[in-house]
Amino acid sequence: MGISYHENKRIFKLDTPKSTYMIGIVDEENFIGHVYYGRRVVDEDLSYLLRTSEGARVPSKNNRDRVSFMDSFPVEYPTHGIGDFRETCLSVKSKLGHSACSLSYISHRIYPDKPKLTGLPSTFGDSESCTTLELICEDKVLKLQVVLVYTVFEKLDAITRSVRILNASEDCIYLTKVLSACLDMDNREYDMLTLYGLWSRERMINRRRITDGKQLISSLRGISSHQEQPFMAILDKDANEDQGEVYGLHLVYSGNFMAQAEISQFGLLRATIGINPVDFSWKLEKGESFISPEAVLVYSSEGIGQMTRTFHDLYRSHLIRGEYRDKKRPILINNWEATYFDFNSEKLLSIAREASRLGIEMLVIDDGWFGARDDDNCALGDWVVNEAKLKGGMPYLATEINKLGMKLGLWFEPEMISPDSDLYRSHPDWAIQIPGRTGALNRNQLVLDISRKEVRDAIYDSISKVLHSANIEYVKWDMNRCLTDLGSACLEADTQGELYHRYVLGLYELQERLISDFPQLLLENCSSGGGRFDPGMLYYSPQIWCSDDTDAIERLSIQEGTSLIFPLSTMGAHIADCPSHSNGRSTPFATRGYVALAGTFGYELDITKIPEEDRQLIPEQVAMYHKYNDLVRTGDYYRIASYQSNHEYDCIQVVAKDKKEALVTYIQVLARPNYRTRRIRLKGLCEDMIYRIEETGLVLSGGALMHAGIQIDNMWGDYLGKIIHILAVN
Repeated sequence: MGISYHENKRIFKLDTPKSTYMIGIVDEENFIGHVYYGRRVVDEDLSYLLRTSEGARVPSKNNRDRVSFMDSFPVEYPTHGIGDFRETCLSVKSKLGHSACSLSYISHRIYPDKPKLTGLPSTFGDSESCTTLELICEDKVLKLQVVLVYTVFEKLDAITRSVRILNASEDCIYLTKVLSACLDMDNREYDMLTLYGLWSRERMINRRRITDGKQLISSLRGISSHQEQPFMAILDKDANEDQGEVYGLHLVYSGNFMAQAEISQFGLLRATIGINPVDFSWKLEKGESFISPEAVLVYSSEGIGQMTRTFHDLYRSHLIRGEYRDKKRPILINNWEATYFDFNSEKLLSIAREASRLGIEMLVIDDGWFGARDDDNCALGDWVVNEAKLKGGMPYLATEINKLGMKLGLWFEPEMISPDSDLYRSHPDWAIQIPGRTGALNRNQLVLDISRKEVRDAIYDSISKVLHSANIEYVKWDMNRCLTDLGSACLEADTQGELYHRYVLGLYELQERLISDFPQLLLENCSSGGGRFDPGMLYYSPQIWCSDDTDAIERLSIQEGTSLIFPLSTMGAHIADCPSHSNGRSTPFATRGYVALAGTFGYELDITKIPEEDRQLIPEQVAMYHKYNDLVRTGDYYRIASYQSNHEYDCIQVVAKDKKEALVTYIQVLARPNYRTRRIRLKGLCEDMIYRIEETGLVLSGGALMHAGIQIDNMWGDYLGKIIHILAVN
């Protein structure tokens, strides 16, 4: 494993345990070609795949057809304006107004370890787990240096890519497009798999054939969005959970993005991913640098499931940070669906007393504890405790909660401002807006311009003052609207195109400051539910609220799409009230618990008002969580059946790394008349190991459990579930 350079062949070879990525330097002009990415090979040179001996050949031998060469050559990092008419990764505007850019290889560095990306979240590693290649390239006319950075993870089939651009000229250069990664491959009738959705229906799986032309997913909302995820997979047409080649691309970024697959006129496939170039530009002065977000590439020759497990392992070990990365999270109860804005100290304490008695470990106060906030029309930005509502303020409430043996958490929405707020009346120019235009409201709120340091400092000072005032151990950071009316009072006319990206950089700086100053804090990100559930935010918070739709049956599909690329430990999942506040559906309390067990597990209801039979189940659910969470949080995830696909039932399995324990969660969504049992075949076990099913006492080999399967009784009624615990026999 690792990275090697074969100088006589001018080939860079990047090896992971089961994949090889190969780059070649071509011709006198040092074009950088993408040679191969796929199943691991021992060969040091596959440069024949570049087809430089065919057709147009290389410019040094056939300069009359340079454009033909550029429009078909598999380029490692394609640039605009020089004859490559496919999607490119880099375009500029020079002082003369020209947009062309051409890169040539100059030199390289190979070293152990992995560099940080200044101001940006990224995966991390050390000299024992990572090797990095830097390809230094140059546009000699523009005097623009472009460094292509690749890191190989020694124990995972994952490679990360980013780009660092330096202006070495005397003049400013405007970057108008900077993508993070490109893959050029022959098309083999590939499919494209993406995650689409909307508020309360996030991350639905969409798979379709890649056809001629461009197939694009993107966000222009200022966030990664409910509608799309900055992820796509390119996969064999016959690939399924357990077999077939899969290439996963995921952008570690929380703002506007684009990911695209394109079939060219010659039947070649180009996949690209990075910051959305729409409304983006960046003024690069002499000596200044720009760094692109990181793209994560995962290869699997064993189907979608293996891609999923690689992403899970990578993010758990090399992206998530902090005290709670490898730690069981406290079981919390959030008062939002219990009270909305209608609460006071005594109401909260009544919920806490009952919750504590039943084994719940944290009370989270959601929206409505600050300023004059009795509905969602005012006071965002006024982060001062409303002591008319919360007598004694936060110190009193925290003390009383702690006396019950519970922790206290708070909801904030720091990026927003209400026109009806003291903050807006004092600083109306702090809102993102275009002079002369009436700003568009959403949820009756505007967005603060956190690209400005004074705005970030004011937000942070008000939040940290509240957190310092009492023993607050959890923060839910929400963001409930998209960005519109893009204008900043502090940017010049020729740098307004930087606002989207500067906003995201400001967000990252704020959250880095928060977790640095409060290292014991459990931070959970949220954006109207799952509107900013992306790997960029996971760098700052180990969990993200998965969706505002808390209905257990809807959550099956939402959590399936989320767990396709994100570890179960990251998915904020609660047992909510019924009938569901999302869709009016009623599901059994036990089933809601089984579904929430696949995430962080908590409660979102008024525990003092639920039926007694439900209340009595809570201690059992708490015990279930404590028994299985270590396995759920750290084990290998396997999907056995998809309710989103079959419309009848859902089944997932988590297997311990040592193969000695497994947990199966089975949800019967719709009962079937006149059926006997349903057979399911387990996955991921050791063939020769002997296992016992805890619930029945049945003893079988791993081979029998996986190939012959087990029988699941047809339960009487819809929306029912069960868990099956499997242990190796000593």
